[in-house]
Amino acid sequence: MPELPEVEFGRRLAERVACGRRIERVRCADDRLVFDGVRPGEVARRLRRRIVLSARRHGKHLWFELDERPWPLFHFGMTGHLRTRGEPALALETGVAAGDTTWPPRFAKIHLWFDDGGELVMTNARRLGRIRLRDDPLREPPVAGLGFDPLHGLPDLRTFRELLSRRPRSALKALLLDQGFAAGVGNWMADEILFQAALDPRRKAGGLAAAEVRALRGAIGRVARTAVAAEARKERFPPNWLFHARWEHVRPATLADGTPVARLRVAGRTTAWVPSRQR
Repeated sequence: MPELPEVEFGRRLAERVACGRRIERVRCADDRLVFDGVRPGEVARRLRRRIVLSARRHGKHLWFELDERPWPLFHFGMTGHLRTRGEPALALETGVAAGDTTWPPRFAKIHLWFDDGGELVMTNARRLGRIRLRDDPLREPPVAGLGFDPLHGLPDLRTFRELLSRRPRSALKALLLDQGFAAGVGNWMADEILFQAALDPRRKAGGLAAAEVRALRGAIGRVARTAVAAEARKERFPPNWLFHARWEHVRPATLADGTPVARLRVAGRTTAWVPSRQR
């Protein structure tokens, strides 16, 4: 599913296409599941003729600040993303072939037309994403209950250590997937972070030595920054990343240097790791 880097890609796309423009037309799919707590027609009415001032993100949630409240809040779920005309689908996007330029895209849930001719669409194939209206997204659920954002809100070492101390019995993989701890980290990011920190995903948060706490914090920030700098495009990720081997279902999967990659289940999720390097 889209994780922090993919959602940040969407935010930057929205910043480029929508910010400073007036929304001239809105088309909303009649999908009462994706439109959460608000009728699609009401969303269209509230957004029409509004000016987009900025595009914001926290974790996997993205919203537009408009010249009038409420503001639209988007969560992509398993298969959602933002698209614009003439640009291919993001390679990590699911529910659509990578590189697809079909317009309008399939599974469109909201389609925005701007006064300069630009267009923006949120797609959602499996209908697990959500579109909401909020007066103040950062201070209202679901965003208000999220943990720190690894890209722009990574806590200092002391605070990070305190956060770990509150969950001493949590397995590290489960902790990283907890959006109340680190907003935006999903399955592939959690595996990559633990690989780069050289930590077994089954280790308990309360059992880390000081150097391991520093390594974990450093890996969280580094993975987020590197993936965002690569625009969430898998072919631009460093060649020594676990990411490139974790999707391989033909046994045995290996790193670029031939080191075996193993799989297990932690917190109910398939987990890729390298036993020879993660302790």
